[in-house]
Amino acid sequence: MPNADVLKDIETPAVVIDLDVVDANIQRMQAAIGSRGVGLRPHVKSHKSVNLARRQLEAGAVGITVSSVGEAEVFAEAGVDDIFLAYTIWAGSARRAERILNLHERVRSFSVGVDSAAGAEQLAAATRPSQHALRVLVEIDSGAHRTGVRPEDAGALAAECLRLGLDVAGIFTYAGHAGRSREARVSGAADEIDAAERAIASLTAKGIPVGTVSAGSTPTALFSARAPVTESRPGEYIFNDADNVRLGTCESLADVGLHVATTVVSTAVEGQVIIDAGTKTLGREGNVDKGFGLVPSLPGSSLRLLNEHHGYLSIPDGVKRPAVGDVLTVVPNHACPVANLFDEYIVIADGAPVARWPVDARGHLS
Repeated sequence: MPNADVLKDIETPAVVIDLDVVDANIQRMQAAIGSRGVGLRPHVKSHKSVNLARRQLEAGAVGITVSSVGEAEVFAEAGVDDIFLAYTIWAGSARRAERILNLHERVRSFSVGVDSAAGAEQLAAATRPSQHALRVLVEIDSGAHRTGVRPEDAGALAAECLRLGLDVAGIFTYAGHAGRSREARVSGAADEIDAAERAIASLTAKGIPVGTVSAGSTPTALFSARAPVTESRPGEYIFNDADNVRLGTCESLADVGLHVATTVVSTAVEGQVIIDAGTKTLGREGNVDKGFGLVPSLPGSSLRLLNEHHGYLSIPDGVKRPAVGDVLTVVPNHACPVANLFDEYIVIADGAPVARWPVDARGHLS
């Protein structure tokens, strides 16, 4: 956690990343996934930073995962040549079709997710001018019930993709329900494996080989990185956050590499302080039970409410209340939305500020 001397001259609210912790997190996940014979394809929506993606690739990642065409464009422009767009995008507009075609032509390995014949038809139409087929991965539902076809229907969709002239590279899934509890991490990973096996059988029955089997998030990665999975897509591990501490995906707050620096702006109400970090800094992920982030320097405190620009921090009896002007650090419940709310990271290493890095893909949501 950044110390007070490091933070005293920072204009807040600001996002501070500890490069020593971040690099340790990168190396730890790379070693864990690699030792299982599975490729690591980190999801860069968690940080949206070219500098951080390069560190992940240099550590051994096989490529990156993105959530939007805009993110893919930012990282392609930076020279990343293996990008999986793990989203069932709709390519119906002329502008979207043109952007997908441009990515398909310029990126050495560019893959897109698909979970409907209609979506596949639009992707095929967008890339028809190309001399080579667009790579697609069929998304299967492993229990999150968000997107993805039933595993048993994956073969039929894959066959339709082939008929449309697309290159079916494999399948992918995401067990979003695994983030509910520590126990759900294990069962969610098992759901990923089970769904993948059923989907592979569905494609095999159609005579379609399955090359890539992509699964895994930060909660499930260490449990689902095994056959038949060939690559894992965790994202949050690079920073970790309060939710990951609660889930046990990292050992403690010492493994959190992203903090929000915030200043106490009011102590007018007894028993609380108001900080300059609200929903436009921390996002809206939280509730009455867990609050909206953790303040490690004030044990027992509760960040119980957020307005747009104000955070209500309740201070327990027996804990010295911070003064107006004091700078605190908040560990957000979920780091990913925070990254998309700021233009830059303040980078510290060896306990001192060393750089300011742009959040390159901030706002590139379409």
